[in-house]
Parts: sequence; structure tokens; C-alpha cells
Amino acid sequence: MNNQPERRADPSGPLTLSDIADSRAYERERDAFRRHVIAVKKLRRVSVGPIVTLTFENRLTMRFQIQEMARAEKMTTDEAIQHELDVYNRLLPGPGELSATLFLELTTAEELRTWLPALVGVERSCELHIGPSASAIVVASVPEADHDARLTRPEVTSAVHYVRFPMSASAAAAFEAGPVRLKVNHRSYPPGHEGAELSDESRSELAGDLI
Repeated sequence: MNNQPERRADPSGPLTLSDIADSRAYERERDAFRRHVIAVKKLRRVSVGPIVTLTFENRLTMRFQIQEMARAEKMTTDEAIQHELDVYNRLLPGPGELSATLFLELTTAEELRTWLPALVGVERSCELHIGPSASAIVVASVPEADHDARLTRPEVTSAVHYVRFPMSASAAAAFEAGPVRLKVNHRSYPPGHEGAELSDESRSELAGDLI
């Protein structure tokens, strides 16, 4: 792995080995890097009611995930890091789309028994309502294909999903102008908690992914 912490050769493309610091270099930058990522993730995390939270991913959040995985697992070879790159690069947003990790915030055994069967299909039930409500453009979530094949079962869902929101040029332009509301359009989702409006700061942050 490259031992230089500055890695910006292609800020719009997939992550490569040169983007990932070796263990000593990462330890030197980790505290400042974590603080930066935590601040950015606050803008990129949107909760809808008591159960569903989406964290919209980009190169920064994925690089952090890989660096922390490498640190925890004490990965030292390019082959091991490349495997993580191959996995996480699939979660980066493509041109004209947003990509998110969908979490079901379930913390007890009872909640898991209740909601994992009830929310089958939730990964296809999230919607971005873009623009004024009377004329909103609705963009539905699409599960990431490879993970969907391994996570989806007909009788019970997973607590974590990876989804995309592919947008037309007009939807992307409307997203930048706002307003934008994230909704969960699922028959079993708790009533009264179906939507959350993105703050101007979050919308501006995410609009950068659509360029």
C-alpha cells in the first residue's frame, strides 16, 4: 500500500490501492480523518421514523470503511486490500445516481422478530420525492444487485441493505433546487413516520454525487 496520506488522483472514479494508506500512515492521520468523516456523515445520514436510516455513500465514506476494515483485520498485503476495494467500489454511486446503505435500527431480539419479517421488500420501498409536493419527481430505491441476491429472502429481510437512486437529468437538476423528501412507502412501516425532509445542507452535500 502507498504510504502517502494524500490520495486524489481521480476523485470521481473507483478507489484504487493508491487511495489506501498503509497502517503506519493511517495511524498518523486517523484521528483527524475520523473527525472529518463523522462530520460529513452527519450530512449524509437521513432517518425516516424510528426504524429506517439511510447513509448516502461516496468515495470518502467508502475509503474510511476500507481503512477501518484493514486496520481491524491487520491487512498488510495488496491482495487483501484489493479484495476490499472490489467489494466496496460496487457501493459507490455511478453517474447520475445516489448510493446508500439502508439500516433497520433494530436493537432487541423482539424488534428483530417483529420487524424483519414485516419489512420484507423495504429495500425497494424507499423514495426520494424531489421538488414541490404537487409536482414532485419520485425516484424509488433499487437494491444493489450482488448484495440483493445474497441478502433477500421471501420470508424475512436483512437489517442492512445497499440501494441506489438512479436519476434522470431533470430529476438531478430538481434535486439540486429542492426541496427533497425521503419516504418509506411500505405497507408495514409505522404510520406517521413515512417521510423526512432533507436539510439544505444535506441536499447540497448529496447533490455533489450527481455531477
